Amino acid sequence: MEERIYKNSLNYIPIDVAKGIDRNTGKRVNADDVDPNYERMPKCMHCENFTLNKEKIGLGLCRMGKEFIAYPDMAAITCVGYKERVS
Repeated sequence: MEERIYKNSLNYIPIDVAKGIDRNTGKRVNADDVDPNYERMPKCMHCENFTLNKEKIGLGLCRMGKEFIAYPDMAAITCVGYKERVS
């Protein structure tokens, strides 16, 4: 199950690795706090073009056109080839 926390939410503006700002309220929040108005951020791990590499933990392959290495947790909000995976 997906964690409904700020670092996985569109409502999160990162300041550094551990903290950021809630886009709705403007208040400072921790990246791992639960976001009450959670909206899932597009990330490679949720894309149809992404395949997790079972040999190298923490890496995967993007198969959008030419294959390249991608991280599962990489934000894909500006990716033109992002297609939400239907579960």
